[in-house]
Amino acid sequence: MSCAPAVANQILLFPYAKQGPELAALAHQYQDNRPFPHIRIADFLDPEAARAMAEEFPDPGTEAWTHYKHHNENKLGLAKRDLFPPHLGEVTDELNSPQFVSWLSELTGIPGLLADPTLEGGGLHQSGHGGFLNLHTDFSNHHYHKNWRRRVNLVLYLNPGWQEEWGGAIEFWEKSMCRCAAKYPPFFNHAVIFTTCEGSFHGFPDPLRCPPGVSRKSLALYYYTVEQNAKFSGQSTDYRARPDDGLLESALIWLDKEAVDLYSRAKSRFGFSDKFASSILGLLSRKK
Repeated sequence: MSCAPAVANQILLFPYAKQGPELAALAHQYQDNRPFPHIRIADFLDPEAARAMAEEFPDPGTEAWTHYKHHNENKLGLAKRDLFPPHLGEVTDELNSPQFVSWLSELTGIPGLLADPTLEGGGLHQSGHGGFLNLHTDFSNHHYHKNWRRRVNLVLYLNPGWQEEWGGAIEFWEKSMCRCAAKYPPFFNHAVIFTTCEGSFHGFPDPLRCPPGVSRKSLALYYYTVEQNAKFSGQSTDYRARPDDGLLESALIWLDKEAVDLYSRAKSRFGFSDKFASSILGLLSRKK
């Protein structure tokens, strides 16, 4: 019995030969960018790899998705690696591999980065017409590994033909929340990588204006360091209002943030699932 050559595996690996020689310049740019260290890299993967991933991206109607729908966000998430289609799964594994994590440590200047194979809070994300994600900083430590400190986010966009007028650009805001300092549309095969810290406020707070049947798709991966003796805050997702949001909207954002924080603490203690969380937060949102 003969086996066909593994062509797909050859095209899905991260293009180290292309990105490697540019690493020193990219690392310099990463540190210089404001309002916090970050970089946007176009043509992140080989076009064939990114195209294959986009073509097999799961339909939003499948039951595998967790619905995150409450006052501070409206999106779908799928973090179960064993449910990923082949191309998406293989690229996810590569971006969690020791070789890529070493590349990422050099890019960010953060030694000892650690991938999370459980994809806690990450994995596949998508939002359709009207979807949004309010400005926030991310949870600071892993829910199930108390000494894992979250350090880096990587978001790869898989949106062929995305139009800028549809919105959905990720916004990076100053810690003072006075203004948006950087903004990147979710164009196909563009990746945004940024340091996760108490001042890394980001999101896409304005509802998407894409046509019905179109969604903003991405693969999100988070990286950690092991902090055996460190004293870090252990904060949950910290949502913030924009200067023009008004008193009522600001109050609703704060109330929903408190609900998320309560759930996050319970999740860490009792091991609740995100599907349970999404149903509870959705109920609270409807009551408000």
